Amino acid sequence: MTTGWLGPGDEVDRYLTGAGLQVVHGSIRERERRGRTLSDVVGSVDAIVAGTEHIGREVFEAAPRLRVIGRTGVGHDNVDVVAATAHGVAVCPTPGVNRQSVAEHTMGLLLGLARGIPQNVASVRAGRWEQPSGRELAGATLGVVGLGAIGRLVAGLAQAFGMRVVAHDPAIDRAYAAEHDIGVRELPRLLNESDFVSLHLFLSPGTRHLLDANAFALMKPGAFVINTARGGIVDEDALADALASGRLGGAAMDTVGTEPLPPDSPLRSFDNVLVTAHIGAATEESRARSGLMAARSVLTVLRGGRAEHTVNPEYAMLRDRARPHGAARR
Repeated sequence: MTTGWLGPGDEVDRYLTGAGLQVVHGSIRERERRGRTLSDVVGSVDAIVAGTEHIGREVFEAAPRLRVIGRTGVGHDNVDVVAATAHGVAVCPTPGVNRQSVAEHTMGLLLGLARGIPQNVASVRAGRWEQPSGRELAGATLGVVGLGAIGRLVAGLAQAFGMRVVAHDPAIDRAYAAEHDIGVRELPRLLNESDFVSLHLFLSPGTRHLLDANAFALMKPGAFVINTARGGIVDEDALADALASGRLGGAAMDTVGTEPLPPDSPLRSFDNVLVTAHIGAATEESRARSGLMAARSVLTVLRGGRAEHTVNPEYAMLRDRARPHGAARR
């Protein structure tokens, strides 16, 4: 297991060992301390319970017995799914387990931006007593980009604060939007009329740098951006330019293009930018659900079944073809 918040003796460990599996723990930080890569330690494993670290072709080539990756999180862009499929390895994320946690964190960032809460706490801690004006959420417009499970929860929480909600999603359920009083917008119009824009999308070639210089130019002067989805969706250089010019009122990022955020990132220089260390899903409740779902997927595949949330079901057709002669099976 490589997910950093899973460890010996926890519920996931007991679940897997109770099923007769030998469990080895090794987070990326532990391997870095020993100067080893993931490829160095997977030669004899049948399954990986993984977090956000990159799992590329080199890992699959180094793991002839590998049959399944249980990804503790809704996304799987850190896994080379094409390589996994070619090697007959199932990739099984854990959708739905973190939606409440991420939605609540999104609202926390939104409130922090609107009222400058982190900055004021830091000011008081430094001995000052400043009282700058913030923004009320009631009456403001929230643009939700990506009206999936998390986007819907964010929309509902925002409406509870009295916000007007509009949304953009190429696959939007218009009946759901109408029933929940959510306006449907094309992206340019959403950007133009929103006071706050919150991103809830998967990272794909079509969404990479969805918010770029052109997008920021369409936004209302003084608007705010919140990204709790994937860092690559925002062009961070263009974001820095929009902030430096005063076009935007601020931004909050739980995910950035390179994690950890590099010391020389221009985002570090702005007082009106909040960056958290990809903790949107980091609650005890969400992690418990995610770890157990990933473990159940692993066990299902190792026992010859098909896990419910498998992003590459065609892996099974290639499994025996990809497995080298004489490789161990379980």
